[in-house]
Amino acid sequence: MVYLAPPQLASASRPSYGDAYTSILAAHRRSPLTSASSVILLVAPDVDALCAAKMLADLLKQDDVMHRTIPVSGVAELEAVKDELATYNELHTLILLNMGAILDLPSPAWFGEFSPHLTLHVIDSTRPQNLATLFGGGDIGDRIVLWDDGEVDTMDPQRKAWEALEYEPEPDSEDDGSDFDSEDGTQDDAGLDEDSTTGTPQRKRKLQTLDQHTGKRPKLDNEPSRMSREQRASYQALVEKHYASGSWYSQSASATIYILATVLERADCDLLWLAILGLTYQYTTSRISREFYEKYHAIYYDEVSRLNPLPAGVTSNIDTITALGPDDVSIRSTEELRFTLLRHWTLYDAMFHSSYVAGKLGIWKERGRKRLTGLLAKMGFSIPQTQQLYAHMDLDLKQQLRSKLDAIAPEYGLVELTYSSFVRCLGYRAPPLSAADAVEALSALLDVAGGIRMEVEVQGARHGGEWFGSGRVWEGSKQTIDEAHENRERGEGVNKNGEGDGENTDNTEERTEVSWWVRNFWAAYDALTDIVPLRDALALSMSLHQAIIRQGTSIIDKQDIRTMRSHRVVVLSQGPDLALFAHPGVLSRLALWLIDALRDKLPGTKLARGKKSLPFVLACLNERTETYIVVGVMGSLELGDVTKNEFGLAFINAKERCNARSSHNSFNTSILEIDQDDLKVFLEALCEVGEGY
Repeated sequence: MVYLAPPQLASASRPSYGDAYTSILAAHRRSPLTSASSVILLVAPDVDALCAAKMLADLLKQDDVMHRTIPVSGVAELEAVKDELATYNELHTLILLNMGAILDLPSPAWFGEFSPHLTLHVIDSTRPQNLATLFGGGDIGDRIVLWDDGEVDTMDPQRKAWEALEYEPEPDSEDDGSDFDSEDGTQDDAGLDEDSTTGTPQRKRKLQTLDQHTGKRPKLDNEPSRMSREQRASYQALVEKHYASGSWYSQSASATIYILATVLERADCDLLWLAILGLTYQYTTSRISREFYEKYHAIYYDEVSRLNPLPAGVTSNIDTITALGPDDVSIRSTEELRFTLLRHWTLYDAMFHSSYVAGKLGIWKERGRKRLTGLLAKMGFSIPQTQQLYAHMDLDLKQQLRSKLDAIAPEYGLVELTYSSFVRCLGYRAPPLSAADAVEALSALLDVAGGIRMEVEVQGARHGGEWFGSGRVWEGSKQTIDEAHENRERGEGVNKNGEGDGENTDNTEERTEVSWWVRNFWAAYDALTDIVPLRDALALSMSLHQAIIRQGTSIIDKQDIRTMRSHRVVVLSQGPDLALFAHPGVLSRLALWLIDALRDKLPGTKLARGKKSLPFVLACLNERTETYIVVGVMGSLELGDVTKNEFGLAFINAKERCNARSSHNSFNTSILEIDQDDLKVFLEALCEVGEGY
């Protein structure tokens, strides 16, 4: 395995991102079969991977490298795409964005039997990483390149443990050179067959290292003695802890590509903005902690100052950031309020739909809504002012908003209302757009731009149209959807017959199911560089937040949260928004909202390692497929903190214990699709294995 150190840790003997990119260019120019299928990007459907794909595509385009971008929804889809890619003779570079780190990529089940001319690059923010992929050797291991953020340098104990278990003989084993001797000095075929069925890595390694002439395993004079049972047990415990500690996230894929662009001296405002969106997505979805976010925010802050210097005599007011001219597309730093889509909604709605405000004021109760109204009144904001679009509010009120919040909000427990972020000016095309708002719009496009019927508000009718029914069905930009479909035919082109679940069917309905998320992907991809569909998607995001508030309030009011042995469970089996929450991304948003809303209301659960958290399991019925989408989230008791998600392994253990009919169709191991009839036994089994997390 080749893992690349970040530039600050690179040396003459240690390659970095720039060296890997140079090797991609060299392989492309060296290849006699250069085509768009020579370099392929497989992209997970999340905002970070989306931004990273766009950044990398721009860099490749600048170097005249033809390539293809293929969205991949999950592990099952990746298996189907992999089988198709195996037939591409011209393929020499395959790049995985936010997928593959946990998979045993050198194994024959994945890419072990691909052409020796193929180099696989893995740029993945998910953790933990597969130790066989990290530390495995051989020809295939040398052709798998992991773009690391420096974490592997801290994994010497895991490396030592994995190599000992993989290569050293078992304690008190009688596997030495004589095991492979027969009377005529050749291998005993029967013995080999029996040994090979054990499937142990140690046995396979011995078979691979037989002397080609004598058929015996070569003995070395300085061969170390066998490890003891205690030592082996300690190594096994260390490896198990690596995988069982839960999943978490590290440096975003978009940050990795931006570092590459900096090394290549091609960094500009467009690439920087995409990197900022990737980081903001990680933070707003609770994938990284506040401390981790601020570390990268400081880096981007310096980059913003370097690439966007303000003209002499011009100062930036964070309350009223405006473009300096019709062509101003600069990025400015700001302190972002934790109010949902504030610049595009009313002040009241932005606060009402904020999960942070919801948790502090309890807005699902009448008393909480009165507290919100009282807070605004105490600040001197009249009801008509708070019910009109923020952009139309009096300028003096907007300028006083932060100072009044700082003075009065702490009385209501709102003490962490802001976080450092960025805003981008869009010149004459649109008002400035914050990174958080852009991420909300992109996430909405990925989740619900197609495949579900959504109603959005029509501006001008209370700006909260559900009260008076002034809404319209979301259709998106028809031109964008058509272009997305064309992009799919042009760029995806692989695996058009389903999600690779092993069933060979021509069901038209299933093909439609595959189609909607691919179209959503390309709609969001196009919106990265086109403000029109991105601005339109803000209304879609508002409708999505309204649905989350409705469902979350209903769950709390009806006391639908069941407390199990070590976690809390919510099962959604009916309701007007059932089809919406059958989407894993939307269901995960609801889980995060519940955690934020109830963080101060519920006691934490004591974990096996002594740390308390708020484990939530949400299950939503998909009436079309008669299955439940199950999402597990580990919420932290402190705002800005992150707890490793241990539900991935717990889900696997539970479904094996009860033999539930299920499938993992996502790269997120804590998302599971399970048969409708097996949900009850699955939840019971999850309680039994719950002591481990």
